[in-house]
Amino acid sequence: MLIHESAENYLETILILSRTLPVVRSVDIANELGFKKSSVSVAMKNLRENGYITVTSAGFIYLTDSGNEIASRIYERHEFLSAWLQRLGVNEKTATADACKMEHCISAESFAAIKNYVHQHDNQDK
Repeated sequence: MLIHESAENYLETILILSRTLPVVRSVDIANELGFKKSSVSVAMKNLRENGYITVTSAGFIYLTDSGNEIASRIYERHEFLSAWLQRLGVNEKTATADACKMEHCISAESFAAIKNYVHQHDNQDK
């Protein structure tokens, strides 16, 4: 499944917002990302047409199962990579920015290997 980085970012943002807001709307996404509402509307149309989100008549946005799968994968990578970089001594702001870039381009195989390596070494350190 080929999905662009920008779509992954939108899906991840919807996931994050859905954990703190009762409902997610385009305006919430625009505010969170600092984008124009018109740009977000175009992106939401594309995500809806590709089956990653549903949008109610009231404008409430929900992830579909496939959208949630992608968003969860990207969010897991982001959280893990950011924390790992910080443990290596990278400051939080840089670690977060770097993790945001890395989360999109790393293969599933490489991410799994890094996770496995880190978890093995965490267990050895205890």
